Amino acid sequence: MDRPQLAGGERGPLMDAVALLLAATLSAGTVLAIAALGLLINEKAGIVNLGAEGMMLCAAIAGFAAVVHSGNIWLGFLAGMAAGAVLAAIFGVLVIWLNTNQYATGLALSLFGAGFSAFAGIKYVQEKLPEQGRFAIPLLGDLPLIGPALFRQHPMVYIAMALTLALIWFLYRTRAGLVLRSVGESPESAHALGYPVRRIRLMAVVAGGALCGLAGAYVSVVYTPLWVEGMIAGKGWIALALTTFATWRPARVLLGAYLFGGVTMLQFHLQGLGVDVPPQFLTMLPYLATIVVLVLISRNPRWIRLNMPTSIGKPFYPGS
Repeated sequence: MDRPQLAGGERGPLMDAVALLLAATLSAGTVLAIAALGLLINEKAGIVNLGAEGMMLCAAIAGFAAVVHSGNIWLGFLAGMAAGAVLAAIFGVLVIWLNTNQYATGLALSLFGAGFSAFAGIKYVQEKLPEQGRFAIPLLGDLPLIGPALFRQHPMVYIAMALTLALIWFLYRTRAGLVLRSVGESPESAHALGYPVRRIRLMAVVAGGALCGLAGAYVSVVYTPLWVEGMIAGKGWIALALTTFATWRPARVLLGAYLFGGVTMLQFHLQGLGVDVPPQFLTMLPYLATIVVLVLISRNPRWIRLNMPTSIGKPFYPGS
C-alpha cells in the first residue's frame, strides 16, 4: 500500500501512529468510496448491480497488466475503467433489454469476474510494478500530523473527494441529474414524458461500472501494487452495503467509506502495537461492522424509504 513517509524524529511515536492510521484510512476508504459512488449512480437510475466484486477483480487484473506492459499507472486506471465499463454494459443489456433478473445476473457477474480474473492473472502473479514516486502537496505535506495524514496521499484520494462533490452537483443541481433520479423514481412517468428510460439506465450502469473498474485498478496498482487471485477480498460487497448505509447520498457514501476504511486498517495497527487480540477477530472487523450498521439502519425503515429510489431493482417494460 502506498503510505506517506514520516519524519519520525520530529514527533513522538504516538503522533506518528495516529498519522499513519489516518493516512491508511483515507487510502483504504478511497477504494470503497469510488466503487460505492459508481453503485450509487446505478441505483439512482433504478438498477441494482450485485456484480461489483467481479467487475473490480477484472479491472484489477486489467489495470495491473496495463501498468506491467506500459509502465504508466494512469493507463492502468484507464484499462481498469474500460474493463468495468464493458462488463457493466453486458450486464446492462441483459437486465435492461432482455429483462433478466437483476440480482441473479449481478451474482453471475461476480462469479464470472472471480473466475476470469484468476485465469487471466496466472502469468502476472510474480510480476512487479515499476517503482512509483511519493506524492506530497508542497508546504502542506510538511505540517505536523495532518501533513503526513492528509497531504501526502496519492492523487486518486483527492480525485475520490472531487468525484463526490461532482456527483452531488450533478444529481441535485443539473437537469440531467434530475432526469436520472426521475428514471429511478418512476420510469413509467419519465417514459411518458418522452425520455429514453432504457438508454438512460444503460448509461448509468456503464458509468457506475467504470467507477467500480477505477476502484479495482486502484487496488492492484496503488493500494497493494501486486496481483493475487481474489485480492478485492469483499470490498465490492462492502461498497454495495455502503449505498444503503449512506441512504443513497454521495456525501454520506464518502464518510461511510472512511469509516469502514478506518475499521479495516485498525486491525493492522492494533497488531503492530502488540494488542493481544486474536488475528481472526481483527480480520472479520470490517465485515462485522458492515453487518452491525445494516442491522441498525434496518430498524428504521422510514429513514431508508425517504431516500431510496422508488423503482430500485424493478424491471421496466416500455410497452406495458
